Amino acid sequence: MSTLRLALLTSFLIVSQARAETLEDAWRLAAERDAGLAAIRSRAEAGRAGELAARAERWPKLTVDGSYQRLDDAPSFSFPVDGGTFTSPELVGGDDYLMGRARVEMPLFTGGRVTAGIESATQASLRASLARDSYEQDLRLQVAVAYVDVLRARRALRAQQSTVLSLKAHAGDVAVMVEQEAVARNDLLAARVTLADAEQGLLKAENRHNLALAAYNRLLGEPLDRVPELAEPGATPLPAASLEELVLRANASRRELAGLEAHSQALAEQARSENAGRWPQVGLMADYQHLENQVLDDDNFAQVGVGFSWTLFDAGRISQRANALKSESRAAARDRDDLASRVALEVRQAWLDLREAAARVPLTREAVDQAEENLRVGRELYSVGLATNTVVLDAEALRLRAVSNHDNAVLDMALGDLRLKRAIGEL
Repeated sequence: MSTLRLALLTSFLIVSQARAETLEDAWRLAAERDAGLAAIRSRAEAGRAGELAARAERWPKLTVDGSYQRLDDAPSFSFPVDGGTFTSPELVGGDDYLMGRARVEMPLFTGGRVTAGIESATQASLRASLARDSYEQDLRLQVAVAYVDVLRARRALRAQQSTVLSLKAHAGDVAVMVEQEAVARNDLLAARVTLADAEQGLLKAENRHNLALAAYNRLLGEPLDRVPELAEPGATPLPAASLEELVLRANASRRELAGLEAHSQALAEQARSENAGRWPQVGLMADYQHLENQVLDDDNFAQVGVGFSWTLFDAGRISQRANALKSESRAAARDRDDLASRVALEVRQAWLDLREAAARVPLTREAVDQAEENLRVGRELYSVGLATNTVVLDAEALRLRAVSNHDNAVLDMALGDLRLKRAIGEL
């Protein structure tokens, strides 16, 4: 392999390994490995299977059974005839026989029971699918919060590291000035105490960063001590739609609302299916039997018929079960209305939080510039004896606060956009 090709391959590997992990990467890993999502997907599959089973109730059902039996002594018919006794041959030869049966059943009239059962199963399947979609969006938001928490902790750690380095440099400058008797020794003590406090803050920031990483890795099914390089969020524009439009979109898109509607409808259809039990249940039957014997003139029998069953009195069992299901259906509808109001509040809160964070970003960015300039001027004035040590230390504290406020505003805006998308059901 040529040197150029080796260099290109090495560069490609380095770039591939250095590629930052994006939020989309995190969502993909969480979707592949989350046990809760796998469970709810199985429930959605179960709902679909239940719907197919309900639809199959319309079709004929074929049942086949058979048996082989052996008797200790095969019986025969014996009855008096003209003063004597007639004894038939043994019913079966060799004291053993085969029996087989095939039966076909198909409902002809059920009073709407089958149709209502199908519709109820369809709505139950729809609800399971909607619950899966809702869980997926909740999981994506949970991963996004953990992702932003890592970025927040990482920025805080870097800001604290910058403060420690700055205070170390200042303490070194003060130590030189003390040796030159340009300032009082008390300035050096104050600088060192402030530095020790900043180093303690650095330890806390490192711990928060490690905890945020562990929580993030757990959601993705990764080793807890993994230290990925996460991509920073891009620019987050404010939504063009008004708050009222966002609420309408939430009412149309939120899976939880549609899921409660489906649940209410499924219960109502169950009640209709239960009420159908008051009507006659009519079905077509076709039966074929084989009985191995030595007495009857034929071993095979076939019959076709129509049968019905009608419950005329049940002491109110059917009506009370139907009433219970109707009450459950109304309760689910009320739950849906209550959830709709909570969704509207959730959208409003996310919208307001996003606007607040967007307004904070330019203010905090300007504050960072001013704080850095304030620190620079304070150091220059202190070096020529025109400012006290307290001015420099206070300026460093202001810079750290300004950087933290700006980092939080940027990340709050990115997370606010994701929360708003979840609130309107479009994450």
